[in-house]
Amino acid sequence: MKGLDTNLRLQASPQLSNVFLPKRLTLVRNLNFRSSSSSSPAMLKLFSSRVHHLTPAIRPGPRSSVDSPLFKALSQLTGLNRRSSSLGHRVFFCSDSASEAEAAAAEVAEAEAKVAEAEAEVADSKSSSAIVSTNPKPEDCLTVLALPVPHRPLFPGFYMPIYVKDPKVLAALQESRRRQAPYAGAFLLKDAPSTDSSSSSDTEKNISELKGKGLLERLHEVGTLAQISSIQGDQVILVGHRRLRITEMVSCEEPLTVKVDHLKDKPFDMDDDVIKATSFEVISTLRDVLKTSSLWRDHVQTYTQHIGDFTYPRLADFGAAICGANRHQAQEVLEELDVHKRLRLTLELMKKEMEISKIQETIAKAIEEKISGEQRRYLLNEQLKAIKKELGVETDDKSALSGKFKERIEPNKEKIPAHILQVIEEELTKLQLLEASSSEFNVTRNYLDWLTILPWGNYSDENFDVVRAQQILDEDHYGLSDVKERILEFIAVGRLRGTSQGKIICLSGPPGVGKTSIGRSIARALNRKFFRFSVGGLGDVAEIKGHRRTYVGAMPGKMVQCLKSVGTANPLVLIDEIDKLGKGHAGDPASALLELLDPEQNANFLDHYLDVTIDLSKVLFVCTANVIDMIPNPLLDRMEVISIAGYITDEKVHIARDYLEKNARGDCGIKPEQVDVSDAALLSLIENYCREAGVRNLQKQIEKIYRKIALKLVREGAVPEEPTVTSDVEEAEIVAKLDVESPEKDAAKELKEEEAETKKIAVEKVMIDESNLADYVGKPVFHAEKIYEPTPVGVVMGLAWTSMGGSTLYIETTVVEEGEGKGGLNITGQLGDVMKESTQIAHTVARKILLEKEPENPFFANSKLHLHVPAGATPKDGPSAGCTMITSLLSLAMNKPVRKDLAMTGEVTLTGRILPIGGVKEKTIAARRSQVKTIVFPEANRRDFEELAENVKEGLDVHFVDDYGKIFELAFGYDDKQQD
Repeated sequence: MKGLDTNLRLQASPQLSNVFLPKRLTLVRNLNFRSSSSSSPAMLKLFSSRVHHLTPAIRPGPRSSVDSPLFKALSQLTGLNRRSSSLGHRVFFCSDSASEAEAAAAEVAEAEAKVAEAEAEVADSKSSSAIVSTNPKPEDCLTVLALPVPHRPLFPGFYMPIYVKDPKVLAALQESRRRQAPYAGAFLLKDAPSTDSSSSSDTEKNISELKGKGLLERLHEVGTLAQISSIQGDQVILVGHRRLRITEMVSCEEPLTVKVDHLKDKPFDMDDDVIKATSFEVISTLRDVLKTSSLWRDHVQTYTQHIGDFTYPRLADFGAAICGANRHQAQEVLEELDVHKRLRLTLELMKKEMEISKIQETIAKAIEEKISGEQRRYLLNEQLKAIKKELGVETDDKSALSGKFKERIEPNKEKIPAHILQVIEEELTKLQLLEASSSEFNVTRNYLDWLTILPWGNYSDENFDVVRAQQILDEDHYGLSDVKERILEFIAVGRLRGTSQGKIICLSGPPGVGKTSIGRSIARALNRKFFRFSVGGLGDVAEIKGHRRTYVGAMPGKMVQCLKSVGTANPLVLIDEIDKLGKGHAGDPASALLELLDPEQNANFLDHYLDVTIDLSKVLFVCTANVIDMIPNPLLDRMEVISIAGYITDEKVHIARDYLEKNARGDCGIKPEQVDVSDAALLSLIENYCREAGVRNLQKQIEKIYRKIALKLVREGAVPEEPTVTSDVEEAEIVAKLDVESPEKDAAKELKEEEAETKKIAVEKVMIDESNLADYVGKPVFHAEKIYEPTPVGVVMGLAWTSMGGSTLYIETTVVEEGEGKGGLNITGQLGDVMKESTQIAHTVARKILLEKEPENPFFANSKLHLHVPAGATPKDGPSAGCTMITSLLSLAMNKPVRKDLAMTGEVTLTGRILPIGGVKEKTIAARRSQVKTIVFPEANRRDFEELAENVKEGLDVHFVDDYGKIFELAFGYDDKQQD
């Protein structure tokens, strides 16, 4: 059909990909619809630009081709019909078969037929002349230069710029162009066998190094005959014409020249439904892809300009060329000569490209919505601020902030130090000059917030009533007389002076003795605010001294946060676990605490964030530690240490009765009359389950008992269920409303109440004694520490101190081997270095004493001994077992056991002097627990023992010695009959 001419204006984009020349093209194309009788293959023309003008000549009558189905299909295909924009819309392909469009076109006026035919011929000549004609035809080129293409294959009808570094190859190309034979073969380069991937510079370097046969082996066999469009320096512009296959190498000299065969597509049936359907889907997908980018629409214009109308093979080549497939997939399409298979491969690549385009569009839309939403919110906020400011509803942000800060300091302005007021005024002035959007504005605002919220000069009213304070301390804790006495002294001094000063007290002792809880009780007794923070594992100085304000997210130190939290300048601050301070790359916190805990310096404590001095002289600091040996000496020197050794059995019984049992019973919702725990049960619980110095484990065991009792009471029905109580109450209300009096009902009710009361008494009373204690807490954990009864030869009981309290420690010695000159000593028991040295000292002193007592006894000279300290899995160290080791060695040497129920402790020198030791109270408690009656302490520890409570010392025979001779008399100077 030749009577339909439509003038379309097609403009190429100024930005083309690397496969097209960067030039703007403006052309006028004609839509030509061949009649079904024509022998030429079916043509399909894709257009992507908008139709600006449609001449009246295409609508000559009521059955114009504009209204034909064929024109509508092409309109949808080429984008002419902009109203049909559905992505899934089916487009149609024009073939040689007769159609309704051709029938409609036959009705065009005969007068215009010749004119239309002439115009069509002109258009065909223009289309065919898009590729520059040369003297030798492309099909005559049987020998061509082989040019390697590194990234993607060149498809027919497409431009490709390549860079030729080899001057010989570049000269050969220029010579071919001068001879009017500007053709070469473009072949994709295969991947290098040694490397998986390389950069573009490395690829170009590798290409330039390939010569002759080596280059031929790296080239794919199938390539493209390319016309040399232009040469600018080392850049050569190639235009693809047709497919080639390398048959053989002509010459191995540079440049590489090969013989080629021109490949033709395999024959195919143009009317095949499968090919048509595949092409329809490619066109539909291609149209959707072209909608997403104007650059791809320009590809269509350039392609049709240089290659002519679309056919099935050209459609497949075009789709594969413009998509973003990798080099191997594109080469596979280039090598495929079966048109149907090529269309299917192209369709797969186009579908992938469409999915990528959708994802890209989704990402772009999401980002655009986010940006537009933020801009809209910003504009609305600014408008709201302006409206409020005009109406007087709200003042400017800076004015409101300044007013808030001034309101904070106004009530206590007279108490605030002058240098603090000066800093606040300067910062307020600075705040007014800063823009609200600047980062410095936020820094200044936060700084003013902290400065104005601190309780400058605000002190809480203290309690100077000693009797009331004593009452509060006794309510919360049993024992701890040293701590209570020190707090009462502090209150008494404050009462006499009329004001109190801050102090630094350190409570040291094993876990569970009440160090942390006593701090809260002290605050309640003094009527002070309480603040606690733990420094265990702290490795950053900024936690104590604060960060510099220049850092992002800077904050003041713990003390400034404490003052803000409590709202007073004289709180009680409990610093927990001070013996477990860390030390990291951010400094040494122990050194930072020196200023905080020094009474002479903390009156002018300087926080790095505030950068102004703070008076902490009124703060009472209470620190807790398990072992004071872990505290640095300069820090320990600033604190007043009060040791809390632990509790003996009697004290634990009182604590369990008066404190722990009441709390556990209340927490479990059990009434006192429902449970009866005997004293024997508590004593057995303490001796066999909770021997540690503290009462934390005892508290857990008591809570465990009461939980089991609560479960038992609920299971046995001691507690009435909710619905029953509700129904009884409702029934009573109904009876009261009706005012019904029935003697029979009253008698039945009284009988029912008596039965329920009897059942209640029978079920709810739970007795806990020593016999059934194991049913609630399981089998005993501890057994008697006394392993030997009586003590055999070579075994002596010592006393040791641990972080959990005191413990008994046996020293065992036995003979391994005897013989002339075989004297020696082996030691085991996981002993530390100090304890190993004590064994050597003990061995020397024992040989000396044995020589004095029994000169004829050669035991140590001829006996190889083995000294062991059980238990082997427990690490042990310290010098206080020296006298115990000597006694064990002498007992074995003289073959005589030591006195019954004897325990000793003390460090020994080489001359036999006994030096003082630590942990007297803990060791005394451990001896009482093991039912030891006679204890040996160094003379220098007499005062420590006399300071113990009477109930601790009761029933003990304690000997204080300063020389080992006295210990020898106590251990071995007994009558055998008396020992028995």
